[in-house]
Amino acid sequence: MITRRILALVLWAAAMVGGAVPALAADTQVAVAANFTEPAKEIAAAFAAATGHHAILTFGSSGQIYTQISHGAPYEVFLSADPDRPKRAEQDGVGVPGTRFTYAIGRLVLFSKTPGLVDANGAVLASGNFNKIALADPAAAPYGIAAVQTMRRLGVYDRLKARFVMGTSITQAYQFVDTGAAELGFVALSQVIAQPDVGSRWLVPATYHGVIDQQAILLFTGQSNPAAKAFMTFLKSPAALAIIRKYGYEVRGG
Repeated sequence: MITRRILALVLWAAAMVGGAVPALAADTQVAVAANFTEPAKEIAAAFAAATGHHAILTFGSSGQIYTQISHGAPYEVFLSADPDRPKRAEQDGVGVPGTRFTYAIGRLVLFSKTPGLVDANGAVLASGNFNKIALADPAAAPYGIAAVQTMRRLGVYDRLKARFVMGTSITQAYQFVDTGAAELGFVALSQVIAQPDVGSRWLVPATYHGVIDQQAILLFTGQSNPAAKAFMTFLKSPAALAIIRKYGYEVRGG
């Protein structure tokens, strides 16, 4: 639901993106990294309110989405969880040069639905007081890469890898923890920020892994679609940035 503050920003963004609702509203196909599911839904609602255009969202791991794009999927905007695949989109001739930018910087959390299992410093990883730990597949999901980097930094990766339950995306990694298939797991802060009193968690220090630099790019399939261009512009608006921050992400310039 859009808060009053965000609604005010939406109205401001409407003026910046194009003023009144356009006479010819359009749809745009937007592929979104799984960690950004909830903020993307809220941003899409604010975008529709501000512009009359509609963003049709599809979610998945960044690797899965890019494979689909490279095989001709009709996405027009790509919100990746890393900078590498948007850069590759430029190199492969499917992304519009000069349109790539960082829309969010993600944070990693070690989370369990069991109160007290995850301590404030992540020492549970060294104690090994669990059977299974969930994470996203690092081959497809940047949050999986960050999880591996964190465990290697702590010197526990080799000891724990036999206990991994690997999700195809960060959404599936969270589902493994939520359903009890794994006692704990590495998830995105955005997935648990709305339930601060549930279970136990450790916000992994950003210095423990590479920056989760989440970049967006306009694809050539959307170059002539005003809705696709408007969505890219709206992502930089105060209304969208307020939503992004609300879900625990950092943004460039604060």
